Amino acid sequence: MLTIFISNSNLKIYTIQWIPPLAFILAGLLAGIIGEKVIFKRLELFVKKKRIVGGNIIFNALHRMTFIWFVIGGFFWAILSSPLRPDIVTVLQKILTVAFLYSVTLVLARLSAGFVNLLIKRTEGVPTSLVSNLAKATVLVLGTLIILQTVGVEITPIVTTLGIGGLAVGLALQDTLANLFSGFYLIISKQVRTGDYVKLDAGHEGYVTDITWRNTTIKEISNNVVIVPNSKLASAIFTNYHLPAKEITLTLDIGVSYDSDLEQVERVTVEVAKEVMREIAPNLITNEPYMRFHTFGDFSIDFTIYMRVSEYFDQRIGKHIIIKKLHKRYQEVGITIPFPVREIYSPNNIDKNSALNFD
Repeated sequence: MLTIFISNSNLKIYTIQWIPPLAFILAGLLAGIIGEKVIFKRLELFVKKKRIVGGNIIFNALHRMTFIWFVIGGFFWAILSSPLRPDIVTVLQKILTVAFLYSVTLVLARLSAGFVNLLIKRTEGVPTSLVSNLAKATVLVLGTLIILQTVGVEITPIVTTLGIGGLAVGLALQDTLANLFSGFYLIISKQVRTGDYVKLDAGHEGYVTDITWRNTTIKEISNNVVIVPNSKLASAIFTNYHLPAKEITLTLDIGVSYDSDLEQVERVTVEVAKEVMREIAPNLITNEPYMRFHTFGDFSIDFTIYMRVSEYFDQRIGKHIIIKKLHKRYQEVGITIPFPVREIYSPNNIDKNSALNFD
């Protein structure tokens, strides 16, 4: 039987040797808390106040990372000053190196996704998650390969295996890949952009809110969400009311009675249309509204009003306002919008000249 005796003096020396490592760990924790709660918050408020471009993206990417890096630094110096065996120190250093490199990779992935979204927002309008997720995934994959290379893992066989495995996975996930590449095609071709108002041949219509790696999300006016696979949308017949421009021409058909003064009708109608445009689309007022008579109807002379509105959805409020204003103005100036009238003559009536009017 082997008995190990540790003297009080040896135990005291061993305990003293662990004081510096513990101090480094506590210092790292304290520095991390101060850096995250005080310095980081003040810098964030300063950037928001100065409205620095990309400031929010940078601070969102660095969220919690200040604390993590200080803690990793504290543990790193604690390991160097500890009485552990050299082989254990080497293993722990590699673990801390992996943790640090992974945190840096995560920050770079967040930054790439954020700045890609910012770039798309400036050029296209509304960012899509497909491109930002691709940028993030690319950075994560590259960062993982760098981490493996750093800790001594040979990555060439891994890359080769991934290539062969990717071919097999591609054959098994043909539909998924078809949706992925269709999503890229829709974005690159700019046939559909997030924020566009589209109407599908199936009858669904609404605003495109996002294009993911698999689906395109369309939000209807009723606040329902329509999910369309990218491959289906790429091959579908649809109307994009925001291309080539968001502005659209509102048309409204109206008829006035035959005894109306058509010059007066045109003058009053155009005046009202201009009032409506100044109310809902003042930036388009240079494109003056106009009207055209086109039909001698059964009971009215018909014409169509043409006026520009800012986007497709504005047609609803535009028609609502112009109908109310025209109805009121026509009543004021004595212009009549006739009811449908039919005259029926019956040969069996005693009075052959009599007629029945039906409104």
